[in-house]
Formats: sequence, C-alpha cells, structure tokens
Amino acid sequence: MTERLLHRLAWIVALICVAPIVAAALAAFAGDLKTWRDILSSVLPRYALTTLTLVVIVGISTAVIGSVTAWLVTVYRFPGSKWLEVALALPLAFPAYVLAYAYTSLLDHPGPVQTLLRDVTGWGPRDYWFPEIRSLGGAAMMLTIVLYPYVYLLARASFRQQSANAFLVARTLGRSPIKAFWRVALPMARPAIAGGALLAVMETIADFGTVAFFNVQTFATGIYQSWFSLGDRAAAAQLSLCLLSFAMLLAGLERAQRGKARTAGRGARFESMEKPRLRGPVGWGAACLCLLPVLLGFVIPVIMLGHMAIGSGQSLLSDRYLGLMGNSVMLAGVAAGLTVVGAILIGFRARTNPGRRSRLIVIGAGLGYAVPGGVIAVGLMVPMAALDNAIDAVMEARFGINTGLLITGSIWLMVLAYVARFMAAALNSYDSGMATVPAHFDAIGRSLGQPGPKLLWRVHLPVARTSVLTALLIVFVDVMKELPATLILHPFNFSTLAVQAHRLAADERLNEAAVPSLVLVAFGLIPVIILCRSLGASQPGRRAARIGTSLTPG
Repeated sequence: MTERLLHRLAWIVALICVAPIVAAALAAFAGDLKTWRDILSSVLPRYALTTLTLVVIVGISTAVIGSVTAWLVTVYRFPGSKWLEVALALPLAFPAYVLAYAYTSLLDHPGPVQTLLRDVTGWGPRDYWFPEIRSLGGAAMMLTIVLYPYVYLLARASFRQQSANAFLVARTLGRSPIKAFWRVALPMARPAIAGGALLAVMETIADFGTVAFFNVQTFATGIYQSWFSLGDRAAAAQLSLCLLSFAMLLAGLERAQRGKARTAGRGARFESMEKPRLRGPVGWGAACLCLLPVLLGFVIPVIMLGHMAIGSGQSLLSDRYLGLMGNSVMLAGVAAGLTVVGAILIGFRARTNPGRRSRLIVIGAGLGYAVPGGVIAVGLMVPMAALDNAIDAVMEARFGINTGLLITGSIWLMVLAYVARFMAAALNSYDSGMATVPAHFDAIGRSLGQPGPKLLWRVHLPVARTSVLTALLIVFVDVMKELPATLILHPFNFSTLAVQAHRLAADERLNEAAVPSLVLVAFGLIPVIILCRSLGASQPGRRAARIGTSLTPG
C-alpha cells in the first residue's frame, strides 16, 4: 500500500461524509413547488419559532451554568469543591431523552412529587397549579441540564490557562471578586464559553427524542412526522434543507469565533496559584450552587430510573434485552471502527500533505457534526431507495427476480450515516493527539526508511494510541445514543436500545423504558470517566486544554 493510495482513500472517506448532505439538498430542490408553498405557509413558521426559542434558552442557560460553575471550582476552595470539580461533568453521560423519561415519571400528575403534594395539602387534582414538564420549557430544561458540561469543560480549561495577573490587578484596584470576574476573567474566556454554548446549541437542534416525547414541534420532529406519519418524502427533504441551513449557519458562527480565539497572556496562571477558601455561608452557597446541576443532571435521574427499572418487571438478562444490547454494541463497534479508520486516513493526509486540498478534505469530513442525524438519514435514504427500486426493476424485467431492498433494508446504510455524522468527533480527537508530535518526527522516520504506510503504522499510531482509543469510545457511545437517524434507517427486524427506549416511552410505558435507558447511561459514563480521570491527572491545565480541544469538532 503506497502513500498515494492512503491519500485517495482519505478523499473517498470525505466524499462519503459529504454525500448525504448534498443528497438531502438535491432531494429538497427536486420536490414539488406546491409542497414548498404548503410548508412555507403552514408548518415552517411554527417549526422555526419553536426551534429558535429552544436554541436561545438552551444557549443562554448552558453558558451561564457552565461558566459560573467552572469559575467557582477553578478559582476557589469550598466544601466539596474537589469532588464537584469532577462531578459537574457527569450529566454529559445522559442522553437528553433519557432524562426526559426520568423527570416525566417524577413530576407528572401521577408521579411522586405531585402525589406527595396532594397528600400533604389535601388538594384535589384541580385545586392547584403545577408546572407542565411536557412543554417547551421542560424540553429546554432537559437539554440544558445534560449539555451545560460542554461549556463547563471548555470554560474550565480556559480559566485554568488564563494569566491571573490581570485579575489580581483588578482586585488591588478595588474591584469586588464579582466585578473582577465580569470585567477581566469572563472576557478572556469568552471564545471558550461561546464555543461550548454553540456545541450545546448544535446538539439542541439535532435532538429528536426529547422534543418528540414532550410533543414540542421543531424541525427535527417535523422531518420524522413528514417521513413516517404523512409519507411525504419531499416535505421531509425540504424541512431537512431548512434545518441544514440553520445548522450550517451555527457551524459557521462556531468556526468564526474559534478562529478569533487568542491565548489569555503570560504570567502566573490560576492553576498554579493558591486558591482562596470560601468560608461560612458564602462557601456553602458556592457548594450548593455547584451541587444543584449535579443533582438535577445525574443523581436524581439515576435514582428515578433505578426505581422505575426495579418496578418494571423486566430483566436485562432476558433474550430480548440481550439481543438489543448485542445489536447496539455490534452496530456501535462497527461504526466506531470505520469512523476512526477514516479519521486516521484524513488526519494522515492533512499532516503529510498540507495544503488547500487537505484543508478542504478536513472541512468536508467535519461537516457531519453540524448536521442533525435526521437530515443525514433523509439524505441517504432518498437516493438509496431510488437505487434499490431501479435495481429491483432491472432484475425483475430481465431475470424475473425480486431483489427487494438490498441497500436500504440493511444495517450498512445506518453505518454510513453514523460515519458521516460522527467523523468530526473522531478526527478532532485524533488530531489533538497528533498535535503534540513535532513535525520533524516525520522527517526522521522517512530518513530511517519508513515511507508513508510504515510512517503511519510505526510512528503516528503508537504516538496517538491514547487519542485513537478516546476517539473509538466517543464515537461508540455517540452511536449508542443516536436516535433520529436510527429510527429512520433501521431495518424492520433490527432494533437497538435507543429505539426500544423511545418506543416504550412513546407508549407511556416509562417504567419499562427505564431499563434500556439505564444501559445507555452506563455506556455514556465511559468517556465521561475518562475525561474526569484526565481532569484529575498531573499537569491539569494542559490536559484540560487538550480535553477542551477534543470536545470541539471540526
């Protein structure tokens, strides 16, 4: 295998990642203009307003929660601060739709909270008002709780790398700690906070399980309803194009703000300075402020799901659940392996043959992170279904053989969707590991008789072994949790834990939905534990910065 062949394979991987996006756009333009007019006059304003409202609420909420908690655990010592420093990342293990199942069971009318309220007060069902969890506000709360760790991890890495000199000067000039934070530390960390908030927003517009369960009408639910409920593939493609345009706009904003990011300056960093201790009510107030997101985003949902699972009468050791776990693990393993191999090929070309074409390949391969799974699924399903029908028609006419759905009826279409969707996560994790390798290592390897493939196998991969493993785990868990693409593309006789949890919850069988949901959370804890171990390892500021880089795809 020559280096030129590796470079060509990198092009093929990039084209695979771009193809569903292009196909979705072409399918939208190929639709009937009447469908466009109907969408513009009926559902589009509602979908756009709801999606925009959700994006604004989640973006602002995650930025506030993530930056404030990151500042407190970075700069101060207070009761439980060392434990909270790690625990604040734990809600990232939860898919938002799993959190929605737990809180619906907790806060709905038959749930323990309202039942206790009625028992204590003696009120009847119509004697009091209680916030409706199945609402736009409830969906925003679920998404905020599980997505604020994006901002927390990136902001924490930025705060630790800042020079503390400017902050200390502001304090000596009479500024209060809050004013010094607002005027000095926060502006320097703004690129990291904005990057984390935009990542949370991208996840918000891609979410389907939460908004569908709460019956909130967004672009994601509209695509699914058009595809399955109405059977209108043209409308689904056109809604996908609208969502794609919105996602690409946000991705452009994220890349623009990241390109303007600058280091915070030289001097004594917060990580190397003695942290002042907050005592008394102030210290306990800081502890409660940081503990609240952990309770809401991890502790309470785990307790609720555990209680629901115990009362469901289902067993993870039953043949059905063993089959679902086998399907999910097999699908996630294959997709993760292929995605990481593709990321290695693209990363190798970008390193050994830098230039405009390599940058184009990296950008094209990274577009998938900005595109919701439902859009990628529609972009694959429409052309592949047409190809399947064409093959079936030819085989039927010439040989009298009915081939059925050769492509769209297989799991390989799902694998392609996952590769396109999560390539950016794998590529960025691999690149963050290779960034620590000096460029002259390549020249040394070549001078010692290690050409392209051997350079990759004997020099790059051993150095980037940890990054490759991290990429595998991240993509594996992302595939396990992915819902909209799986719902659209999975074969009729093939189901996963995510699909099973969604179906049971849609049928209001929340206790039963808790069982597959807990398994998804357990798998989601794997990369979070790795992140937490890295946070507590030596040279924390440098490692935290590396984590922040790996969390930012593209």
